[in-house]
Amino acid sequence: MGPRIEILNYNPGWPARFAKEKAAILEAIGHWVVVIEHIGSTAVPGLGAKPIIDVMVGIRQLADARYCIAPLAAIGYEYVPQFEDEMPERRYFRKGPQTQHFHLHMVEFVSVFWQRHLAFRDYLCAHPEAVREYEALKRRLASRYGTDRDGYTEAKTKFIRLIEEIAMRPTHRSKDG
Repeated sequence: MGPRIEILNYNPGWPARFAKEKAAILEAIGHWVVVIEHIGSTAVPGLGAKPIIDVMVGIRQLADARYCIAPLAAIGYEYVPQFEDEMPERRYFRKGPQTQHFHLHMVEFVSVFWQRHLAFRDYLCAHPEAVREYEALKRRLASRYGTDRDGYTEAKTKFIRLIEEIAMRPTHRSKDG
């Protein structure tokens, strides 16, 4: 069992933490990177979240990830290959203690994973009512699931998939950006 799931109020310092980490990542593996995006709840202004900065690194082809493992380890990232069984389209790295944590998701820049995560973030950024609904859901689920991170994550999936579906519709994307 890990620590209790805690949803903190939005911290306006999260984007700066992301920017600092992005610079360190680019310094370490910039040759392989197409673009780096801040995703997840800490990327949405006003949204309460676990204090974990999610970083999505877009690369040209997933096979290039193998060249990034050692340089990322040199700046504190642990490569976690066991998660490839559930998400083979992503290479996952983590860094830091629980309160200063970074999760790095390395994916192909043109992948569905890339598109879904940006669409979800961008939709929330443009729809404050969805932010309020999502935060309320996360707080209820954190209370219900306690230390069960897998249960908490699974319980959020229906809401996330619904928002992704709406955000990925061609009519929505052409209207809102």
